Amino acid sequence: MSIQDIIEGKKQWRAHLARVKALPPDYQIVYKEMQKYLFKVGPVSLSDGTLLPGIVDFFEEGVGAGKGVLELIGTDVAAFCDGLIKDCPTYADAYQESISGEPGTAGK
Repeated sequence: MSIQDIIEGKKQWRAHLARVKALPPDYQIVYKEMQKYLFKVGPVSLSDGTLLPGIVDFFEEGVGAGKGVLELIGTDVAAFCDGLIKDCPTYADAYQESISGEPGTAGK
């Protein structure tokens, strides 16, 4: 990874955060909780940069439609996040597979 890649990544992250800050306060609170949960659970695909911006896109559409954030995702933030990443391997899955030696055994 070059210095230019790091700089570009920071620019993209700052633009992403600016979009989050433009959301209504209730959306911002829920987004931050989702982000915290996803960083903790650690889906491997989180680093590809599409999941979090996709959530912001979804929230912006909800704001545009005049819906409250809980109308969009329900009252269980963790369950909603789990639904988003249900088919994505997590770092916990990768670790479990590395110690068991068998792919696909995580969570069993």
